[in-house]
Amino acid sequence: MQYRTLGRTGVQVSTLVLGAMNFGTIGRTTQDDATAIVDAALDAGINLIDTADMYSDGRSEEMVGKAIAGRRDDVVLATKATMPMGEDRNRRGSSRRWLVTALEDSLRRLDVDHVDLYQIHRWDPTTSDEETLSALTDLQRAGKIRYFGSSTFPAHRIVQAQWAARENHLSRYVTEQPSYSILQRGIEAHVLPVTEQYGLGVLVWSPLASGWLSGAVREGRAVTTNRSAFMPERFDTTIPSNRARLDAVEQLAKIAEQAGLTLIQLALGFVTTHPAVTSAIIGPRTLEHLHSQLAAADTALSADVLDAIDTVVAPGVDLAPQEKYDTPPSLLDPTLRRR
Repeated sequence: MQYRTLGRTGVQVSTLVLGAMNFGTIGRTTQDDATAIVDAALDAGINLIDTADMYSDGRSEEMVGKAIAGRRDDVVLATKATMPMGEDRNRRGSSRRWLVTALEDSLRRLDVDHVDLYQIHRWDPTTSDEETLSALTDLQRAGKIRYFGSSTFPAHRIVQAQWAARENHLSRYVTEQPSYSILQRGIEAHVLPVTEQYGLGVLVWSPLASGWLSGAVREGRAVTTNRSAFMPERFDTTIPSNRARLDAVEQLAKIAEQAGLTLIQLALGFVTTHPAVTSAIIGPRTLEHLHSQLAAADTALSADVLDAIDTVVAPGVDLAPQEKYDTPPSLLDPTLRRR
């Protein structure tokens, strides 16, 4: 396992991060499964675990808490807030009112007195940066969080938040967690140059593109990725963007084979090779999945392999732009374009 400094924090983290989104109902993972995965990941050298309050309605955090009991000091523990946690309209977002409550709920579920990295899961356009950053700064000063970061923020919002922290003499986001894979390279054009400029640690999610790059989606075979059960439209190859992804996967599989790598090694090695990326978040549902992804821990791609990948998916290109989560609200809601 390799380690890198998380932004400018001085904290050393593994280049593979154990993501716990599949713990609980989402991945049908039991507590015994989760504990076995966490134990194996830590034994392999992974030292950062990432979860969120909304994963399986809090169950993921509870399972992580039980799995790391007795090993808390070995773990850089990260969780997230802002996504809806129930029907109440104020149990979501990034207001001070909700973040203070959400963190207390997360600490209780995790059974810890602090988290190392607290992340704003999505940009909340209804809340000012000053409101959010002041709440996070106070939680940091209270010792309940060590650092805080953002997730899936558009580049301009990353810049705005950095400016707001400086302007209001508040602590700043030190990490960003964007979606990034060979099939979704859009952040190379805007987000990654900004994170490099501000010295942010970058923890990328979905490096296997929801299973497209795991080997679970191949030409002429039944789709076996778990996501296809509740997101069938993302794997329907009659949709042009999905057809483009499948064609790319077949070409990438040949590149991997010629390089003596699995498709998973190619995919994870690609994202961790980018100089702006600190770590890739993997989300195994089983020990078998974990071990297949751990095999990529020390994968280094040559320039020839990276050049070959560029011929399949060009730098800065998203093959499924409709699945991006950082699109400004004004492009999604027509009323915001016609005021």
